Amino acid sequence: MKREISDKNILDDVCKKFCDVLEKHCKYVVVAGFVSISSGRSRGTQDIDIIIEKMDRQKFSIIHAGVVAAGFEAMQSDTSDDIYDYLKDKLSVRYIYQGRALPEIELMFSKDILDDFQLKNRLKIPMTGLDVWFSDINTNIAFKELYLGSDKDMEDAKHLRIVFESIIDENKINRIKDMIRKYRMG
Repeated sequence: MKREISDKNILDDVCKKFCDVLEKHCKYVVVAGFVSISSGRSRGTQDIDIIIEKMDRQKFSIIHAGVVAAGFEAMQSDTSDDIYDYLKDKLSVRYIYQGRALPEIELMFSKDILDDFQLKNRLKIPMTGLDVWFSDINTNIAFKELYLGSDKDMEDAKHLRIVFESIIDENKINRIKDMIRKYRMG
């Protein structure tokens, strides 16, 4: 049995609620499969991946308090200090909304130049109907095709190439793939 949720209304709602808190306190970017799902690809997922800028413990505690007040709970711990330690050690943490098992928000600090690049080149995608920051389409395609590479990721990349045909930049995708080879695969 697959552990995923495919109801786009629930996915959108959870993403928006979580990102509304982040928007008040830090730079963030929604990456990976939810970029494809939010732009019309019909498939399920168990999580929404979000990268946030690195920050100190005090600033993170404010964000954690905000997401808890918005109805989220962290799966790893109830204390912001414990969660911060996970993030600081380049691990992701998972939040769920009001006791729901899915979808999870998989949250991580920017861990390298590639994550910083995604934060710097984030964009809003009007067709999604969501007022949140997403990974640049060309960057998302590069990661899915080269670094992630599962059948699901390849189908996501294919979907993005079709839907966003007018903004696909093969030179940019290839430059990002070179960066991935250097910083993640090197």
